[in-house]
Amino acid sequence: MKLTILYDNEAFLEGLKAKWGFSCLIEEGGKKILFDTGANGPILLENMEKMRIDPAGIDIIFISHSHWDHIGGLSDLLHINRKAELYLPFHFNKESGLPVLYLDILKDCLEGNKVVVSKEGAKIADNVYTTGILTNNEQSLIIRTEKGLVVVVGCAHSGIDEILDSASKYGKLYALIGGFHGFMDFELLEEIELLCPTHCTQYKKGIISLYPDKCIPGGAGKVIEI
Repeated sequence: MKLTILYDNEAFLEGLKAKWGFSCLIEEGGKKILFDTGANGPILLENMEKMRIDPAGIDIIFISHSHWDHIGGLSDLLHINRKAELYLPFHFNKESGLPVLYLDILKDCLEGNKVVVSKEGAKIADNVYTTGILTNNEQSLIIRTEKGLVVVVGCAHSGIDEILDSASKYGKLYALIGGFHGFMDFELLEEIELLCPTHCTQYKKGIISLYPDKCIPGGAGKVIEI
């Protein structure tokens, strides 16, 4: 399993742009899965180009939740990729919580894309699962590897405890990657072997100081291979 952070508050590689938001590419079982799209389409696409990642080659687009810093690049991406399947925690309607203008933009560029609203936990590709919609209308991604489960989170508004509990139904937890938001129950991380707190993690320094041996840096351009 290979995970490449494409969009983050910080840049890991020189030459890539950093801005508030999150997006990463997951390559597993011959599938390319884009997790969230950051806040800005041109920045996302520019970072992808610099990393020689073709947006038209993405098979699945997985959106964790509807906040702008995670869906801002979606319309730009869909203008290029008309074949990717979308796994969303919301419908494209007024009840989605999305701005009406953005709903219109997305509907206009969705021709050809299969859309799945992920209400329940389910398999979306070989060894790849969604937790389904949890608290605060957010879903997380679970990838099964030989070392255990890799859990990717957007902002963890559902709570790390709820996310890990949902993911643990699929096996032993190995890694947790993404935005942890205001998470403070650090003891929940003791059994996890690899941590990569990014984006909105408020207590990143505290997590790193507690678990220096298993924390790795994030940032746009960071590649994690498991």
